Formats: sequence, C-alpha cells, structure tokens
Amino acid sequence: MSIGIQSFGGYIPRLRLDRGSIASAHAWFNPGLKGLGAGERAMANWDEDSITMAVEAARDCLGAASIDLGGIYMGSTTMPFQDRQNAGIVAQALLLGKNLLTLDITGSQRAGTSALIAACQVVMGGRKPILVAAAEKRRARAASIIEMTTGDAGAAVLVGEGDGVAKLLGSHSTAVDFIDHYRGQDQVYDYTWEERWVRDEGYMKLVPEACEAVLKKANIAAHDIKAFCFPAAMRRVANTLAKKMDIPEEAIRDNLQLKCGEAGAAHGLVMLVHALEDSSCGDIILVTGFGQGCDALLFQVTDAITHFNPVNGISGHLLMGRNETNYNRYLAHNEMIEMERGLRAEMDKQTGMTTLYRNKDMIMSAVGGKCSECGTVQFPKAGVCVNPNCGAVNAQEDYRFVGARAQLNSYTADRLTYSPDPPAYYGMVQFDEGGRVMTDITDVDPEIGLEVGMPMKLTFRIKDYDTRRGFRRYYWKATPDKKSNGE
Repeated sequence: MSIGIQSFGGYIPRLRLDRGSIASAHAWFNPGLKGLGAGERAMANWDEDSITMAVEAARDCLGAASIDLGGIYMGSTTMPFQDRQNAGIVAQALLLGKNLLTLDITGSQRAGTSALIAACQVVMGGRKPILVAAAEKRRARAASIIEMTTGDAGAAVLVGEGDGVAKLLGSHSTAVDFIDHYRGQDQVYDYTWEERWVRDEGYMKLVPEACEAVLKKANIAAHDIKAFCFPAAMRRVANTLAKKMDIPEEAIRDNLQLKCGEAGAAHGLVMLVHALEDSSCGDIILVTGFGQGCDALLFQVTDAITHFNPVNGISGHLLMGRNETNYNRYLAHNEMIEMERGLRAEMDKQTGMTTLYRNKDMIMSAVGGKCSECGTVQFPKAGVCVNPNCGAVNAQEDYRFVGARAQLNSYTADRLTYSPDPPAYYGMVQFDEGGRVMTDITDVDPEIGLEVGMPMKLTFRIKDYDTRRGFRRYYWKATPDKKSNGE
C-alpha cells in the first residue's frame, strides 16, 4: 500500500525582528555577533506560542476540507503545558471531534520529523489519515548565537493512504545520544556545546549514515535528489554534507536563515513544505531531522502537485512579514526582561475549568449558532434566535465562524487597560454571512492602523496568562486579513 503527503501548510508570524538590531544591542559585549547580523528572524507576538502556530499551520494545511482524521501528532520542544496534552488543544481548536488519537512528541530537535515518520508508519498499518503539526518558539539567552540564528514558525502535513502530492519512498532513523545542546529540567535556555565538535562529530558522521540508509532502502541514487532539506543554521554544513553524499549542489534547499531563522523541531517540516511549494512532478525530496540521532525521509512528488494550492504556505507567510527593529519588544514578548507592568496587570486571572469545559466549543472552536428556521447566524449560540422577525426557540444548529470572511465595524485602541503590547485593540467584527462578535484584535501594524470596513479574519491566540498557576487561556481573536487586502 502506498502512502504519501495529501496536503501541507505552514505558518510564520508576521513580526520579523531585524538581526542588525540584536547585534547592535550586544556589540559592546560580543563584537563577533555582527557577523550574524544579516537578515531577520521570525518573531512570535506575545499572544503566540507553539500551540497557536501549530493551529494556524494546520488550518493552512487542511483549508476548508472536512477530513475524517485518525489522529493529530504535535512535535515541539517548547510545549506550553507539561501535563496537559498540547495536541489535544490543537484538536479542539480545529474542532476535529473526539474520536481520534492525539499525541505530543518532544524531547529532541527531530521531534517534527519523528512525528512524521510515526504518522507514516501508523497510516501504513491501515489507519485513517494523520495530521502532523510542528511548531517552535524557543527562548535564547541574550547575546547568544542561538538568539541570532533561531526563529519562530510552524508547519503541518497530512499523511494518508495513496500517493497524494508526494509519495513516501522510505524513511530511516538512528538513535545516538550525541549531545550538541540540551535544556535541563526547569531550565529556560538551551546549553550549547562547541560548534566544531557538533559539525565534525555530529553532522558529518550521523547525517550521512541515516541518509545513505534511506537511499539504499528506496534504491535511489543520491545524485537523483532534487531537494535536500537539512534544517541547521550552521553555515556551509549542508553544502559539505551534499558533497560528501554526492547530492547535487543545486539540490540544497534554502534553510531560510535570512528570512525566518531556524525553527527548531519544526524546521525540517518547514523546509519540506517550502520545498513542496517549489517542486515539480517527479522531484525527489530528502528531508532530515537532527537531534540525538538523525531522521531521514524520502518523498517523490506526483502530478497532483500541479493542482494543489496551499492557502498561504511558507512562501505566502514569508511575503506577509512586518519588519521590527525594536529589540526591547522582542525581549518583553519573550519574558527576558522584568518590566513594571503597573497595577492594572495585577488582577487574578484564574480560569474556571468548569466554565471553560462547558463552553469549549464556543471559546476554543469559535462555534456559534444558525437558526434552522430562518437561517440567521449569531455568536454566541443561544436558545432564542436573535432575528426579531423569527424568535424561534431551541432551533440553533452549530455554526463555525473560523474561516468566515468578515469586516471591521468599530474598534478602540485602549492605553488605559493593561496589554503586554499596548495599546489594547478590540472591536466589533461583522461576518459577511451574518453574525458579529466583540473581540480582541491582534497583529495591528502601527504604521497602518485599523479602519472601519477593512477585511478581517479570526486567528487562534492566547487570550491571557495566569502567571500564578502557570495556565494560559486561548481564544479566537480578529486580525487584519492581508490576503483579502491583496498584500
């Protein structure tokens, strides 16, 4: 039985921190960072994390299609919860039902590719399609090389029976406790080892072993590879590996270092999605994941790729970036400096778990109601139709507002209420098919601002943090719809 990638998508936050601003801030201490100051790194907003980015990547992958999934696997080393299933939150946000397997895969920078291999093996055993989502929001010490080279991003692929857009030719994994870096229990930042050791003893020995094994399994020659995805920020390593394995130099994929940065456990999938966007029928793609061993997967692109158009993909999100030069904003959003947030930030934000559970479809999945008698749409769902000419009782059917086109009816920019990124924007959003909602607004470009009537869409974000209990609430916020604006 053949299996393959049926669909794919990605997500990169709109904010792009100029690396030059990071280097300038630390040049007094480490002048060598100026050599890494070119380009920009993707910077998650304060209300984004690995879960929200995984949700957005999955939405980009699935589109408006209704698919009977067998499970959701989430790969990340920056899961927001240690003891609450993060993949389960993704499933609820996507409203995929409860009859599926949700699984968190973590603990290694190859968590994304390992999740993909596991999904392929499960589907090969006759199970329903598996959605694999990976996302990363890593924190790094100020003035470190990791701070300069990493970025925040997510990607998702749907694996199912049939060739799809890219047929799986084979996969191989090696497990070696080679420590290039680690993050200990209760530690915030990674501890990294010497680069030359990692390159010579790690990349140069472990990666070829896994790649040559999968090529042998699939009976594919290295010189036939059209896209080599090696997710590492270290310069020239991919070129050296390709030369060592006889992979054509032109097959080496851009690691997106100048446009995004290395997205940790998600970066292998990010590069795979980006490669698929540029691929043609017959292309052979080799994607790797490195971390305490190495994963290697081989795919062959099919003619179905000519009819597949992702909603945005990695390429689309790269074009929607907004340059950010304020390094202090990055530090604040990642809680790397202790700021005086004022009295208004001191309120207790305990979440009522009972209320959250009873209203999970409304809060986590943006489900409203549609009157079965008159067709009026409303949010939230209620026992009585809001249409004054109808007023039907208990006639509401579930109606999901995610993906619905909308426009801004009114808005407020509030600098009195507390916001991690002032001002706090909120307003009334009117959906084209009916229904309206008062909600927070995020990702507002300060140079453009908001305007009544501008296109809007819903995006899954963090509502607020309960820092006393380590809990974060999620909700659907409104954001300017760049695609509808033709940007």
